[in-house]
Amino acid sequence: MQEKRKAERTELESRLIIKALNGTEDESKEVAISVIDVSKNGVGFACTEKLEIGAVYEAYLTIWTQEILHCFMEIVRIVKNGDSFDYGAIFVGMPDMEVKRIEIYQTVSHLNNEL
Repeated sequence: MQEKRKAERTELESRLIIKALNGTEDESKEVAISVIDVSKNGVGFACTEKLEIGAVYEAYLTIWTQEILHCFMEIVRIVKNGDSFDYGAIFVGMPDMEVKRIEIYQTVSHLNNEL
């Protein structure tokens, strides 16, 4: 299968807390999700909650340095996987500084893997 992704993916052992941004009280609860991979363009994650394609969520992503990236993401892919769902989301309005932090980590990770 031909790779169609524009940016390299990195696995990240982290958790993400998201909140729906559609303004309803019921939909604004925080939900823990498990990050599968992350790139400068988006994130793949697993979650037991049903989210909607096209919905934008506020996210707090804990990265490898234990710092938290505050970002917004739009759900673009959903795959049912047993009792949970695998999601693909793109970052919306991610600041350049945060994008660079992800790129730097991927570069350092590659160098470590080659050694």
